Amino acid sequence: MSDKRVKHLEKIKEAIDRSELSEEEKSNSFKHIEEWYEEDRAFGALYEKLSEISPKIEALLNELGLI
Repeated sequence: MSDKRVKHLEKIKEAIDRSELSEEEKSNSFKHIEEWYEEDRAFGALYEKLSEISPKIEALLNELGLI
């Protein structure tokens, strides 16, 4: 994941922490953010492996709107 995305996630986490949400709502929100982070990281790893197979993969993923 890029540094830019990590910084955005950190800002979101900080905003949630400062919010008036209950502790349970904050906890659930943090769990969802962590899931999104892991999914994004996994997609990045998959993209890297696929691009090693063929440079045409990037064009295909772009056409599908995935990158």
